[in-house]
Amino acid sequence: VQLQASGGGLAQAGDSLRVSCTASGRIGVMAWFRQARGKERAFVAAIRWGDGNTRYADSVRGRFTISRDSAKLTVNLQMNSLKPEDTAVYYCAARPVYNVQYWNSEHYNFWGQGTLVTVSS
Repeated sequence: VQLQASGGGLAQAGDSLRVSCTASGRIGVMAWFRQARGKERAFVAAIRWGDGNTRYADSVRGRFTISRDSAKLTVNLQMNSLKPEDTAVYYCAARPVYNVQYWNSEHYNFWGQGTLVTVSS
């Protein structure tokens, strides 16, 4: 499975941005991770493909929304009320079957290219 990420860009604090990821085949779960400069890659959000069940990191809950378009095999991450600390390269990841360790990047088989999100204060 190949993942193609899009979106992101520049924003000011309080603004909104959206990143999207399209898969080339069937998947069980898709997630977004992000990596800020000098920091480790961190879990942001995940969505289980079958029932749309979602999970969020505490740092983004209430501001970010992950959703899926089953027909297009696309997952969107709507990012509202952006903060400078949201600045990072965002990566989408997927695996064929849902795993309870959805927050663990080591459990994902497929990765998209990163897309940069920069939030200025």
